[in-house]
Amino acid sequence: MKSTISTRGVDVSGRSRHWHETIARTYFPLDLTFQRPEAFDGELTSWDLGDVSLSRLTSDALMYRRLPKHFREPGPEEFLVTLPAKSELRFAQGGKEVRANPGAFFIERSHEPYEFSHAEPADLWVMKLSKEMLGGRIRAPDRFCSLQFDATNGANGLFVDMVHLIPARYDSMTEETRLIVGRQLVDLLALAIQSDERVLTSGNSTVRTAHLARIESFVRRHIDDADLGPETVAAGCGISLRYLHELLRDTNMTLGQWIRDTRLQAAMEDLKNPADRRAIGEIAYARGFTDQAQFSRAFRARFGLSPSEARGRA
Repeated sequence: MKSTISTRGVDVSGRSRHWHETIARTYFPLDLTFQRPEAFDGELTSWDLGDVSLSRLTSDALMYRRLPKHFREPGPEEFLVTLPAKSELRFAQGGKEVRANPGAFFIERSHEPYEFSHAEPADLWVMKLSKEMLGGRIRAPDRFCSLQFDATNGANGLFVDMVHLIPARYDSMTEETRLIVGRQLVDLLALAIQSDERVLTSGNSTVRTAHLARIESFVRRHIDDADLGPETVAAGCGISLRYLHELLRDTNMTLGQWIRDTRLQAAMEDLKNPADRRAIGEIAYARGFTDQAQFSRAFRARFGLSPSEARGRA
């Protein structure tokens, strides 16, 4: 579904409340500070891509704050990927600050306080997706929040190009196509993050970080291999098994846990895909599980419902 919300036609006295409600509905609740509340203008167009949403937001100068009170209520953790098309954006979260201009993008985490602002009228694109969806492709994705990524070349440029192409093609897509395109957009985002050299060469990165990135890349490429395990990963990455375990001690998840969660998330996306008519057992085996009963137990423990219930809800 495509929708456009604007302050045009809204009484000046009600525009700030109208924009608060628009932002909360499209993303999640935030506190807003208007530079000129008596003359604020803004427009937001959003495109639904199944589990992903894409939006374009143009507005006068504004500051957004995500505060602890906003995530006290239970709810899914989400990420916003922001691409400025006009004016500088300032973003601060977790003790880090980014000043992003057109030609860059950065990631915001919903369940940690942040400040986001632009002192001039801005035009920006925003992609929203769940932590589960990105976490199924990148281990601990929150570690990439507040890093600024180049949006002009390589996989990064391909991700941005696809963002810009979707609106023009949206009306001609079926619901099924939109769902698939949304997932492909997440795949491109994951590829862009992992291939950006600054992730490996930034000041707080080390050789260990580079090895971890190589491990993650290898696991993603071989996630459907039922025999994927520490020995295979170590050999594929050219490191010793002992060093692999030493690297993983720096993380909050074992290799086995991450492989299992990645497989479960992939299976969940398969089950929610209306074009995928394979039996549940076929999906389980295709995603690296060798026992359907074990898959069903792990699936329920992870998502709180059975694979057949997940397919039925979709």
